[in-house]
Amino acid sequence: MKLMQLYASMKSDLQAIEDEMAKAVASDLPSLTETSLHLLKAGGKRIRPVFVLLSGKFGDYSLDTLKKVAVPLELIHMATLVHDDVIDDAETRRGQLTVKSKWDNRIAMFTGDYIYAKALTVITDLDKPRIHQILSGSIVQVCIGEMEQIRDFFNVGQSVRNYLKRIRRKTALLIAISCQLGAMATEAPVRVSNALYRFGYNVGMAYQITDDLLDLCGTEKAIGKPPGSDLRQGNITLPVLYALREEGIRDKLLSEIEAIRESDGRADSSAAVKLVRNSVGVSAAEKLADRYIEKALRALEPLPDIPARKNLADIARFVAKRSY
Repeated sequence: MKLMQLYASMKSDLQAIEDEMAKAVASDLPSLTETSLHLLKAGGKRIRPVFVLLSGKFGDYSLDTLKKVAVPLELIHMATLVHDDVIDDAETRRGQLTVKSKWDNRIAMFTGDYIYAKALTVITDLDKPRIHQILSGSIVQVCIGEMEQIRDFFNVGQSVRNYLKRIRRKTALLIAISCQLGAMATEAPVRVSNALYRFGYNVGMAYQITDDLLDLCGTEKAIGKPPGSDLRQGNITLPVLYALREEGIRDKLLSEIEAIRESDGRADSSAAVKLVRNSVGVSAAEKLADRYIEKALRALEPLPDIPARKNLADIARFVAKRSY
């Protein structure tokens, strides 16, 4: 099944989650409702709710139960985006003005905090303490990952291992627990929820590596922001780290990155982007993303042979080859 067909087949359940998210962030303060709904209205792939719903198919599927997992997970993701846009001084996201750009940094930070809090409020409707523990623990890890990214801005000496640890916390963990908690919420066997966690973790790692590749190789129309945004913000991603290992590229690339750093991100990053595109960095990062997808697919092999397993495999294959 193609991805668009999969989304179409889940349309009513995804719409129910969309409605619940809007309801969850509604506030007695109209301006807070407006800022909270701003990113929600811009849409998105909703990959985390999709994983929650599909993983719920391995247990006693209940949309009412799964909404209480999918909504908090997507709200946490949205909160991180609102905060990220402040840290990155980003003007647009998904082709729309960011909360920070349309209002200001203070409003954006409090909006992100509010969305985080609402996520935890929603999950309390589910009487499953272990799920609460896993979710709250993931928020801690996401925050650590964000701090690690700030620490490593313009750090051209960081290792690939450091990069992988950072994206595990920032991205892969939420996708992993989306799969795990969907199964747990519907009383699927522990071996199933554990396998789904491994699947989600590996898909999440590939997802972020692909995101970082798209930032360098995608078009503004496709990715909703100018290419090279990560470099301008000082975020040294995997393709750049690999490119810095290549003789003949390293010195020129270091010079371009230093010029961007000295300009506080205002310098044109196109020359640096071109250098990375012409290096081994892109192909090396693609190969690592492919290896993570292979691991994800292997994690699915012991699971019951139901349509949801094939759907998950299709999404994994899409993640590594996506262009947006």
